[in-house]
Amino acid sequence: MDIQRHFYIYSVTSRNVEAREDEEQCIKLAEILELLLAAGYFRARIKGLSSFDKVVGGMTWCITTCNYDIDVDLLFQENSTIGQKIALTEKIVSVLPKMKCPHLLEPHQIQGLDFIHIFPVIQWLVKRAIETREQMGDYVRAYSISQFQKAFNLPEDEEFHQRRGKAVGAVLDILEVYKPQRKYRRQKEAGELLDEESKVHSTLLEYGRQYGFSKQDKSGEKMALTTKDSVKQLSEEEVQWAAEEKRIKSLMNTMAAMANLEGQLTASTVGHIVGQQSEEIKQIASEYAEKHTEASEDSSEWYGPLHQHLRAVASLNKQIQQMINQRAELKAQHAEVKKGCDEAKMKLTEVTERSDRLMNEVMIFEDVERQADHNMLEKLRSLVTSNENLKLQEQEFRTHCKDEMVRLQQSIENLSAASGVGTEEEKERNQLIDKQHNADREKLQKVRLLMARRNRDIAVLQRKIDEVPSRAELAQYQKRFIELYCQVSATHKETKQFFTLYNTLDDQKVYLEKEVNLLNSIHDNFQQAMSSSAAKEQFLRQMEQIVEGIGQSRIKMEKKKQENKMRRDQLNDKYLELLDIQRLYFQTVKDFQEECRKNEMLLSKLRAKGAP
Repeated sequence: MDIQRHFYIYSVTSRNVEAREDEEQCIKLAEILELLLAAGYFRARIKGLSSFDKVVGGMTWCITTCNYDIDVDLLFQENSTIGQKIALTEKIVSVLPKMKCPHLLEPHQIQGLDFIHIFPVIQWLVKRAIETREQMGDYVRAYSISQFQKAFNLPEDEEFHQRRGKAVGAVLDILEVYKPQRKYRRQKEAGELLDEESKVHSTLLEYGRQYGFSKQDKSGEKMALTTKDSVKQLSEEEVQWAAEEKRIKSLMNTMAAMANLEGQLTASTVGHIVGQQSEEIKQIASEYAEKHTEASEDSSEWYGPLHQHLRAVASLNKQIQQMINQRAELKAQHAEVKKGCDEAKMKLTEVTERSDRLMNEVMIFEDVERQADHNMLEKLRSLVTSNENLKLQEQEFRTHCKDEMVRLQQSIENLSAASGVGTEEEKERNQLIDKQHNADREKLQKVRLLMARRNRDIAVLQRKIDEVPSRAELAQYQKRFIELYCQVSATHKETKQFFTLYNTLDDQKVYLEKEVNLLNSIHDNFQQAMSSSAAKEQFLRQMEQIVEGIGQSRIKMEKKKQENKMRRDQLNDKYLELLDIQRLYFQTVKDFQEECRKNEMLLSKLRAKGAP
């Protein structure tokens, strides 16, 4: 067990505790307080608090900051008793394994202010608290901002909400004005469309939406005419544009323009008109078809150069996009090459610095060589050359020896194979040697097993010896238990006094209530009792009975008082006897300790004399 540097001396007669501190403990305490102040626990600056309250308060604050629960209340319970300190330290130590603290700490080390063992735990807790605070900082800030925005608004936010309301209203008005309106309706005679894409395009064309080409103004038409001669070949994209245009024209041929709502006719009116003027309607329909065909041809002639110009613009835009992509790739390659160039420059700088350093060292060596003795230098050079030659010769000799060993082993094997297995005597001698070797090996194994068992028994005995507490530990445990017993006894005595006071006050309350009830009854019945002589006599008899009952109760209480007094005297006598026994016990313990000290001195003298 660890011997605490912060120790105590306990006096049995005076029951006072004196603490002695060394310099190392004071240094560790100062470092612990600095760590707590740096982490943000400014309660450690209060000079009126004890070291225990500062350290335990800092540990509790760090644990709470790390989002771990601990059932303590240090803000309103300072300078606690020993029992409260022990309970508090046990709670703190029980939370540390849950936090996966790498350092071990015992409750008695905290209660005994062993700052050397407390310092690593405080250091780890402060580091963990700072990390937790950094992780939760953004979350707490965002939460505080959201809570603020629920109840308050800044002037900028109110202005933004007003402008947003106006803007939303304006957008809704614009959408209402420019909402889609149906311009065409597909004729029933055109037949039903089969594929979904044609249905989609037909629906879009009914609302005036065209995909594949767009209308341009006069400047666009002129630009198309100027670029008509320059664009001569169509790409695959242009072919697709032409096919799309053709399909849109075919869909438009099946459309009929919708009339205004005021000009719509009912089905009966249309049937009546058709019945009367069927020939005129057929003639007008044929004229409309011819004009529609001519208009379609004119439209195709007018849109041709425009489509070619649009296709040329799309092709140029595609080329521009390709050039932009190539520029981005070249830019990335340029960045990589620049990075490699910078790295090469750094390496070149390092090599240049190293070369300069080596040149300086060479110049220094040359200066030393010029200043040194030339004869000595020549001698050293010759010795170095001789050393190198000897190393080479040694290497060659080692190689030669290895080759010679291989050759000799091969020769031995050849001779053994040529001469046969050997004589019978050699075989018997080899067998005897092997047998003796095996027997010795088994004996060695048995001796090793026996030694392992002995070592295990020795280890068990050593652990048992270590489990037996030493005299200093027993004395410390005794002091702690005596302090705890004194605290428990004082608390028990105080609680008992509270119970006795409560019972006494409760009895007084009962008697006072009875007295009040009796006086109220007498007051209520007094006028009625004085009205006649018979009632008066009965009232007096009742009063005599009440007085007699009160006297009996008084006699019982006096008797109980005498019994309690006798019991108190007996317990006091017994207490005095126990005090005498305690004094005798303390005196005996003191004499025994003195005799043990003398015994240790005599044993040390005997060992000193018996030592060679």
